[in-house]
Formats: sequence, C-alpha cells, structure tokens
Amino acid sequence: MAINSERMVVRGPNTVTAPPQPQAIHRRKKRFNTRTALTLLAFMAPAAIFVGIFTYYPMIAGSQMAFRNWNLNDLSDTSWVGWGNFIKLFESPEFGGIVRNTVVWVVGSLVPQVVIGFALALFLKRRFRFRSGYQAFIFFPWAVSGFLIGMLFRWMFNAEFGVVNDLLMKAGFIESPIPWLAEPGFAMTAVIIANIWYGVTFFAIMILAALQSVSEDMYEAAALDGAGKARTLFSITLPAISVTLGLTILLRVIWIFNFPDIIWAMTGGGPADQTHIITTYMIKITQEGDYGQASALGLIVVFTLMLFAVFYLMAMRPRKANR
Repeated sequence: MAINSERMVVRGPNTVTAPPQPQAIHRRKKRFNTRTALTLLAFMAPAAIFVGIFTYYPMIAGSQMAFRNWNLNDLSDTSWVGWGNFIKLFESPEFGGIVRNTVVWVVGSLVPQVVIGFALALFLKRRFRFRSGYQAFIFFPWAVSGFLIGMLFRWMFNAEFGVVNDLLMKAGFIESPIPWLAEPGFAMTAVIIANIWYGVTFFAIMILAALQSVSEDMYEAAALDGAGKARTLFSITLPAISVTLGLTILLRVIWIFNFPDIIWAMTGGGPADQTHIITTYMIKITQEGDYGQASALGLIVVFTLMLFAVFYLMAMRPRKANR
C-alpha cells in the first residue's frame, strides 16, 4: 500500500481520494471566470454584432416609424403622430376582414398539416423497402422556395389551362372550369391547399424524429398488456412526443402567420383584397409608400406573436404533481 501525502491519496484495494482543497477550487473558478469567459465572449461577439446590426437595429429603427407620419410620397412632414397610425389601421373598413382572413389562413393550414404530417410520420417510421427514397421524396418540398411553390400552384389552379380543373373534369366531379383564383371563396381555399402541401413536410420531419426517440420497450409492454393501436397512440405515443409536438405547432403557427409568400405569388391578396392576411396587407401598404402604417402593422404582428408564444408555452408547461 502506497501513501501519497501531497495529494492525500491512499492506493490499495480501497482507493480513497481526499476532496480538493478550497484553494484549488478557487483557482479553477477564477480560471473559468477570466480565460474561459473571455474565450466564449470572443467566439460569440461576431454573431452578436451581426445580429445586432442586421436584425435588432432595423427593428428598432422601423419601430419608431410606426409613431411618425412616414410616407414616401411626402417626406417633407415626418412629424410624430403617436398612436395615429394604429388608429387609422383599426378604423379602416378592410382591417376586420384581413384579421378574419389571417385566422382562417392559420387554422385552415395548421390543422391539416398536423394531421397529415403525423400520419406520414407514422407511415415512415415503419421498416419497408425503399423507405429512404420515400423519405427523400416527401421531405423535398421543404427545400423549395415558398414563392416558387406559390407560382407552381398558381399555374395548377389556373381556370383555363390548370391541371386541377383538368383532373376534376376528367374525373366527373365538375362540368365546367372553376375560377379558383378569381372567386374570393375559391381563392382562399386554393392558397390554403398550397400551404398545406408545403407545410406537411415540416411536421413529418419533426414528428418522425420524435417518434424514433420513443423506446420500443414501451410498445412491447403495451402489447403484452393487450393495448390496441388507439390506446397505444393516446397513452404512449402522444404523451412521449408531446413536448416536440407542442414546440413544432408553436413554430409553425408563427411561420404561417408570417408567411405571405404563397398568397403573394398566387393571388397578390386578390381578388378584391379577399385573400389578404396581415403580412400581405403590410406588403401592400409598403408598396403604396406609407411606411408609418406598415411599421405599425408590423409591431401589431410582433406583439400578437409574443402574446401567443407566452400563453402557449405556459399552457404546454408540465404541471407538477400535487404533493
């Protein structure tokens, strides 16, 4: 048996190591607080500076426009108007319809995306031949530009030579072409269908990754207990992936709310402003030169999404068991 008096270590059948001295702990903390902190700061500084210049500064500069009379058609008067731009927005006759369209756009796109994406994830979780090829084929749309998807569906829903009307007429569902992008009701349906096709992939990717992390032992135990597919789904699968599913829904709501690409490419907000949502309407106001109202609308969007995120995360927070 050997004794090292310097380190207070006894080597033998039962190795005993004395706890580090307070001076050693202090030196390690000091070393972390100086060298490590400076190293981390040096690595983070470029990214922080980049985000500050190209994200936060434009956001702050644009925010002050919301309280000024900032119109590119007349820059001689950029006086402070306070809440005037917000009042004009709320009093405009089309603002109520735009809010309603935004709710229909988000809910009508989100619910089918969740359901279809979940079904695709369950299908792709199984082992079958050429599964990797199917996954690549299904995940491909997420890599395509949203504006390009809008242009593609604009051609597909064209009343004269679109493939959608052609297939429906050949199948016998309709007798004459439907003016998908010229009628208000049909136009909103068309843009929602395009957004559903585009967003299903995101849910399939995220839910599939969550499903693959669920232990197979839980499914085997449920099978031994005689649990059916429905009970396994609601008692094991959904609780196991609830956190991932909740965060995915939160992210997708924010993205759909801030996603004017498809609508702008397909209808430009028409016909007669009937497919405008808040973000496409903001683009329209910006094109008209009224940067004051556009900035005010942008702040409304940011505030609405912040409130939604806070309440949603509070609702998704796991509740502690009563002691």
